[in-house]
Amino acid sequence: MTIFNNMKTRITNYIRAAYPCLYIVSAEEQRVESELKAVADALEYSLWYWTPVNGLVNVATGTGSNAGDPLEALDAIAEALEKSIFVLKDLHMYLDATNPNPVLVRKMKDLLVVAKATSKTLVILGCRIVLPPELEREVTVLDFSLPDKEQLGTVLDGIIESAQLSPMESDHRAKVLESAKGLTTIEAENAMALSVVESKAVTPEIVAREKAQALKKGGILEVVSSRVNLDLVGGMDVLKSWLVNRQQAFTERAISYGLPCPKGLLILGIPGTGKSLTAKATASVFGVPLLRLDAGKLFGSLVGQSEANLRSAIATAEAISPCVLWIDELEKGFAGSKSSGSSDGGTSARVFGSFLNWMQEKSSMVFVVATANDISQLPPELLRKGRFDEIFFVDLPSAKEREQIWQIQIAKYMRKPEDFDIVQLSRVTDGLTGSEIEAVFTEALYTAFASNREPSDLDIAGIMTEFTSLAETMSESIKALRVWARGRARLATKPEPQAQGRKLATA
Repeated sequence: MTIFNNMKTRITNYIRAAYPCLYIVSAEEQRVESELKAVADALEYSLWYWTPVNGLVNVATGTGSNAGDPLEALDAIAEALEKSIFVLKDLHMYLDATNPNPVLVRKMKDLLVVAKATSKTLVILGCRIVLPPELEREVTVLDFSLPDKEQLGTVLDGIIESAQLSPMESDHRAKVLESAKGLTTIEAENAMALSVVESKAVTPEIVAREKAQALKKGGILEVVSSRVNLDLVGGMDVLKSWLVNRQQAFTERAISYGLPCPKGLLILGIPGTGKSLTAKATASVFGVPLLRLDAGKLFGSLVGQSEANLRSAIATAEAISPCVLWIDELEKGFAGSKSSGSSDGGTSARVFGSFLNWMQEKSSMVFVVATANDISQLPPELLRKGRFDEIFFVDLPSAKEREQIWQIQIAKYMRKPEDFDIVQLSRVTDGLTGSEIEAVFTEALYTAFASNREPSDLDIAGIMTEFTSLAETMSESIKALRVWARGRARLATKPEPQAQGRKLATA
């Protein structure tokens, strides 16, 4: 049984158990209406819709009341026949959580008592949760799942039929449906129709492009189109090996073997050492989409909005799964989670707690890659086993790693690594991070370009005489981070014997 059918069963059971009010959170009114009609038919209940524009209307007869005012609508519901379901669209807009209408709230509470005794169920339908505290215990909230492949397949079949396209091969169809995962039925239909207009066929590339645009509208999640692979990450041999060892973790073979679904990893380390680059490369290792969660944008000004944003982001990631969910600079996004709640009413702590619970209990194929620079800002409960599969610490690159980074950066800017003394460059840049090595080489490119020639080792040597590295400006912080990581995190790189830094001795 699919999640979708499970939701239908849950709604049916709630109505049979005489729950007086359900709050269904969904942006797909038509899809929810279709399911509620099926529930009403199965239970032999009357189905009514209310909107501020059309008032209260019986779906079967088309008759009803012109009660567009919510107070009048509640009076009409109280007088309606028993065994009825009343779908209240946009009612949440009148239930301002910060300044609720006391008359409306009281009338709702009184009506719910009557509804429970007369086999009536009110269904508040909205895309977000807006409930005053007085109604929180009276209302049961249900998150309506995004469509699965079966529902998306029905949408695809409708597009194929209406556009009179030839039947798809199974592999191509599977790719289209995979690209559409995480979209609502309306969004999927629009994306597929646009693909037909642009290419005379439904292509996974166009559908995936439109999905990326749809996720950007929310501002919390975005699909990252990254071609980064592990070959573009210098060093980190231990971390790379750990990832490659789990490369087949999301396959059917792994599931049938009985492997537990990997939760994710936390990468701690010095800024500029390739943590974000590794997060991007992780998606290519697993061969799945990469989603980036902007944790800072989770927090909204309205009561309950932050928690709803997190639930929406998680639901989308789970609908798209298998995927990699990348959270960059985790400590900044949840900076207030360690506070007492005096500054934000405890919102940060609640959101962070919900995130931790999801990490602990999740069974979906969502691999979380979080990065952090300042370990002191992370609460200890995040770091305990069970949240992440592993915690890696990324230090300043070793001599061999710097050689790899130089080769990667030189090739990245369309030059030949063999034209440079890589070993010597590694020596003179001892103590530099990977991003600093890139900055040095780009500065050498500008210097050479101004002189109308190719960059050389001498250009790089000249730049290094005036270059101030992060290892110098943040030496105390780096030492403290190394001390913390010892015994608490796994080194991303196998230590070299007698490794010493030019500008910063290891702690």
